[in-house]
Order: sequence, then C-alpha cells, then structure tokens
Amino acid sequence: MRFDEAYSGNVFIGSHPNYEESQVVIYGMPMDWTVSYRPGSRFGPTRIREVSIGLEEYSPYLDRELDEVKFFDAGDIPLPFGNPQRSIEMIEDYIHTLLKDGKFPFGLGGEHLVSWPVIKAMYSKYSDLAVIHFDAHTDLRTEYEGEPLSHSTPIRKVAELIKPNNVYSFGIRSGMKEEFEWAKANGMHISKFEVLEPLKKILPTLSGRPVYVTIDIDVLDPAFAPGTGTVDAGGITSKELLASIHEIAHADVKVVGCDLVEVAPIYDHSEQTANTASKLVREMLLGWVK
Repeated sequence: MRFDEAYSGNVFIGSHPNYEESQVVIYGMPMDWTVSYRPGSRFGPTRIREVSIGLEEYSPYLDRELDEVKFFDAGDIPLPFGNPQRSIEMIEDYIHTLLKDGKFPFGLGGEHLVSWPVIKAMYSKYSDLAVIHFDAHTDLRTEYEGEPLSHSTPIRKVAELIKPNNVYSFGIRSGMKEEFEWAKANGMHISKFEVLEPLKKILPTLSGRPVYVTIDIDVLDPAFAPGTGTVDAGGITSKELLASIHEIAHADVKVVGCDLVEVAPIYDHSEQTANTASKLVREMLLGWVK
C-alpha cells in the first residue's frame, strides 16, 4: 500500500492531500474476522469517513479548526479476508512504517483485536507506554472458544506485554468473573461503569508519559450507539465520552496514537453511531494532536 497518496474514494473531512507534510495519518483496519456475535465492523472506517462531510470543521469545545492539524487519510489497509493472523501482521508492519516516518497513528476499526498489533508496535518505540481503554467489555480473555486471536482478547495481550499496571480501562460493565479477578490480582486499573470522574483521578498519575488511547464505541449506551457488534446496556452518554476526550486533551500527558473501533453501520439505519464516531474523531484530532 502506498503512503504518499490517499486511496481513491472518500477521505475524512479536512484531510491534507500530502502524506509527507502531515503530522497525523488516519488509516482504516476493516477487519471483523473474529467477532463472537454480530459482524459488520469492517465497514466502519468507510462510513465514518463518508458521514464526516456533515461535520463542521470547527470545534466549539476546543476552539480549534481541522485546518490547524495536518492529517492525511491513507484509506484502509487491504487486509486479507478471513485471515486474522496475516491481518494483524500487516497492521503491525504498517504502524512501524508510520512511526519510522514520525507520524501520529490514528486508526479506525474494525473489531477491537486490531488494536493489539498497533499497541505492540507503539510499545517498541515507547518503553514507558500507558494505555487508556474505553469499552463496555474487559477484553481480558486469553481465548474465545479455544481461539486466542479474538476480539475478546486484545487488552489481555496488551497488559501482558506492557504490564497490567500500565493499562487503565474505563466504562467496563461486562466480562467474565475470572477477567475481573485477573485484573485485580495483577494491578490493572478497571473502572466499572463510570468514565469521566475516575479518569480525572488517573490522569495526573500519567503526567508526562506517552499514552495510547483506544476507544470501543460500545462504551456508549446502545441508546447513543446502536451500530456496533456487541451492544451492552448501561453505558455512558456521548456527552460523557466527549468530555473524557477533552479531559485527556487538557491533561499533562502525551497522546502518541489512538484508535476508534467497533462501529458496525449495518445495525444503525439512522447512522447515529457513525455520525457520533465521526464527531469523536474530530475532537480526538483537535484535542490530542498539539
């Protein structure tokens, strides 16, 4: 896949036409090969871009416009359908190239397993990396029905790589008892149900550190984001998630990369989920890229 020009098709609103001149690279990871419930998140990256045309390029929250951040939309990584092992290898290789070129990686999923190779590559550059994880689910299983490559396993893989005490999960409201017990026994931070207030308490402890942020759209209540593969009642509002993004923006942490995953447009004919995701992308760009 070429890095010096966007794919032919829609790009996220306000994207810069030149890769070399851009600080940020948006890329899609259209994979849903391992989902345990409803597939369809492989169509998320494209739809998030398409609905972005309805966004204002100005954020009244941050008083910034998209033209203040040079970001290049590189399109989707051409992942091999049905092959999770090869797909995650391709994603990791792609991120290594972005990091070599000094770019800020901004991923659009796709199922949550796609975050694993990204964070693995990020850790090779930032040995003191911390991960902030917004999700309805713990994602701490070692396998699902005997398969270790599953969208229910990425955070466990990340925690075992960078050490559990460097992983901070928020909004969690679903998972096996054993997952919660493992997190507690190993010093991993899990905030059940809530996001904003516990995040405010955690951020000062990450002062000055490189941070990667991964957002699973199902951290939102299904009333705000029905278009996802594994909906789970009792989530936070879109207003709370936006406030959390802004809290990170104002904190003394260095966000070095991020992703937004699990948008499955087929389950939301109103396109509420894709439009919400698109706005989140705008705020992440303007808030986290200085």
